[in-house]
Amino acid sequence: METVKSVLGFEWMDGRSFLIFLCVFVLFSDFWKNRVPTNFPPGPWPLPLIGDLHRIRLARLHLQFTEFAEKYGKIFSLRLFGGRVVVINGYKLVREALVHRGEDYVDRPVVPLFDEMFGNRGSVFSVVSLLVILISMYSQPNPLVSLKGLVMSNGNLWKQQRRFALHTLRNFGLGKKTLEPSIQQESQYLIEAFANHKGQPFNAQQLISNTVSNIICCLVFGDRYEYTDKRFQSILQDFNEIVFLQGSPSVQMYNTLPWLMKWLPGSHQKFFNLVQRIVDFIEMKIKEHRESLDPSSPRDYIDCFLTEMGEKEDKDSGFDIKNLCFCTMDLFGAGTETTTTTLHWGLLYMIYYPKIQERVQAEIDAVIGSSRVPSLNDRDNVPYTNAVVHEIQRMADILPLNVIRMATKDTTLDKYTIPKGTAIMASLNSVLHDETMWETPHSFNPQHFLDQDGQFRKREAFLPFSAGKRVCPGEQLARTEVFLFFTSLLQRFSFSAPDGEQPSLEFKLGGVRCPKPYRLCAVPR
Repeated sequence: METVKSVLGFEWMDGRSFLIFLCVFVLFSDFWKNRVPTNFPPGPWPLPLIGDLHRIRLARLHLQFTEFAEKYGKIFSLRLFGGRVVVINGYKLVREALVHRGEDYVDRPVVPLFDEMFGNRGSVFSVVSLLVILISMYSQPNPLVSLKGLVMSNGNLWKQQRRFALHTLRNFGLGKKTLEPSIQQESQYLIEAFANHKGQPFNAQQLISNTVSNIICCLVFGDRYEYTDKRFQSILQDFNEIVFLQGSPSVQMYNTLPWLMKWLPGSHQKFFNLVQRIVDFIEMKIKEHRESLDPSSPRDYIDCFLTEMGEKEDKDSGFDIKNLCFCTMDLFGAGTETTTTTLHWGLLYMIYYPKIQERVQAEIDAVIGSSRVPSLNDRDNVPYTNAVVHEIQRMADILPLNVIRMATKDTTLDKYTIPKGTAIMASLNSVLHDETMWETPHSFNPQHFLDQDGQFRKREAFLPFSAGKRVCPGEQLARTEVFLFFTSLLQRFSFSAPDGEQPSLEFKLGGVRCPKPYRLCAVPR
């Protein structure tokens, strides 16, 4: 490049001068944008452009946060996602931020990965677009910007959509006894699928995923899917891969340098392709619903949304087709992946700790027996089983980093000042393993949830669903599903590792923390 034509009225300059100018501009702008505010939480010294990305080991990021907390304190900062992130550790500080100061940290920041996913696509590259990109990179983000969906949206759109989703799903049985028969019936289908393996080794993850997904599918799509439905199996596999890819190096590089990575190959491009396939599936379901909609008799969440939308779309409150697509994807994903992963961990822990498995089965035999399916009414009468279910959720730690938040105004936490627009990560891993709150925080120990008389006891540091105004809206459904599916499986099968295969509690970290693939034997009791 010998010469570069001026833009915005500048004269011509040779290529070398332009590159020097560009480098100086980038370095100065990076320094100016990311200068440390007064009384800001401490952290390691970042590099220009990439910040602290070079320090991060994505496969064990939550464990690194623990190490950083030991060095810099329970509130520390990092340069990630193109800006500064404050990480909060320990039950007391996390509760202070999310509950007592919940309004200060209720919003979500605009993460480049999700910004692109929700449809803000790039344009043709040119020198002009390069300068526009550079200017946008180093200007302060607009905290009023809100993505679509239920998880990453903010402000009035988020409030309207969360309220509507909870109200609608409750009308279809969420959090009520009326949904229990559907979960019990689905558990019987799962038992039949396990029994078909006749005690031979298999990977149960896909079957569990289909079972759990069918509950949210009935609420959102109005249908359940057979375990032999190849198209739906493909959708579940795509979603599982999307969750894992969120933790890949390429995706995190995209979050840090989106203006560069959008032009390069990598797993982030596969991520976007997989998301589009799921969007296509959801759009097909929405089209089917629109063609058969009866506003006087809604069948599910999509019907209710379309009815609420009516003839006129209201984009300010989120009642438009595009937002319906992303709200549906949020409900489908959150209602499938987290509970599936919890149950997958649960069976692994039962294989790893056979004595605990035997004690759970003895209690189920004594209280429920084998002639009927478990129900929610049994929960108070099986305290040890209930304690094991809670300990599985604590140790599974499936969302160790929580979902990222953002300060809605200039505020304080402990002795530090947190400026408006700062990204916040309240570590759930640090809460579920807080050494000041748990007797044996790093061991699988159901006694954490039992009192001296062997009765179940609640623990205030049990926050696997987060806390505050952004607490998981599907918490009640997840608790119900985990208890009923887990007890139904333990009632009917004894689980063990295949001969010659040693069970491992090693994990892989993506969008959730899940066990590495393993096989099990489900022997009918």
